[in-house]
Amino acid sequence: MADPNPGDITLADHPEQHRFELHAGGKLAAYAEYNVLANALLFTHTETLPGFEGSGFGSKLAAFALDEVRRRGIGAIPVCQFIAGYLRKHPEYHDLVTPANRRAFHI
Repeated sequence: MADPNPGDITLADHPEQHRFELHAGGKLAAYAEYNVLANALLFTHTETLPGFEGSGFGSKLAAFALDEVRRRGIGAIPVCQFIAGYLRKHPEYHDLVTPANRRAFHI
């Protein structure tokens, strides 16, 4: 099991791979995959790798990804159940999701 130093976390967008990544202790700990649309990022899958579950890394990654969506001035489409679940718990990001998508994904 990985035992990274929680202070040693890096977050980055890797547009060539269409995913955001969180590294802990120099190792890939979590990623969120997306498709680029004209005015939104469509989140398709988020995963925390074995040994890093329960660390809160998935939530840190979701916040980073949604902050990046906001910075770019586009929207988010949370097809990924993890991102949709994060949005349900964090109303400060609801404005990034259209009303129709909020209904569709129960946000």
